[in-house]
Amino acid sequence: MLQSDGGYPIIKDEIDMIRHFMMVAAVFPALALSGQTPLAQDTSMSFFITSVGSGNGGDLGGLAGADAHCAALAEAVGAGGKTWRAYLSTQEEGKRGISARDRIGSGPWYNAKGVLIAQDVDQLHINPNIFKSTALDETGALINGRGDIPNKHDILTGTMTDGTAYFPREDADRTCSNWTSSAEGSATVGHHDRHGGGNVSWNAAHNSRGCALEDLAKTGGAGLYMCFAAN
Repeated sequence: MLQSDGGYPIIKDEIDMIRHFMMVAAVFPALALSGQTPLAQDTSMSFFITSVGSGNGGDLGGLAGADAHCAALAEAVGAGGKTWRAYLSTQEEGKRGISARDRIGSGPWYNAKGVLIAQDVDQLHINPNIFKSTALDETGALINGRGDIPNKHDILTGTMTDGTAYFPREDADRTCSNWTSSAEGSATVGHHDRHGGGNVSWNAAHNSRGCALEDLAKTGGAGLYMCFAAN
């Protein structure tokens, strides 16, 4: 039996307790010395699908116009003060266009109800929490999906599955002329509800029939797109 400095015996449970506190102090020295606690994660809205599009089909006013629309919708529900970016890619001749994944910051991102969508860019493109129940608009409302009338699950992206822009530029238009066309062209879309035609991709399910609003509607779209807080 061990003896304490005062001559009293120290039982095994007391020894284990001493070891426990020594381990805690070793693992958390900064917190033990400063008395500080970890900061809580900001779970305020940093992701949403636009409740309405531009009204001009695939013509969003370019990336700048799409970003401004994201910011205006966010501001209307009290989520201003963040740098909002549309999840959209572009196409260019002879080189890769601007990639959607490079525009949206590093995460994490939460929907309007505080549910985590993805911790970072890699998780977003490998295993995101994007489904009909989580891919909400800026007000926290569901977006119509497959089986709803009208179906609005075609979300404009103009991107490949990994979030990068198409390269080199193909004959097919994938971005409605870099989001300036409401007639000719086409756009890559994703399915926010992860349903439809056997394709469950949230960002690169298929291409639209055209860039006019009526053409987007023919395959189940309404000119909606995703917005992420980049800061």
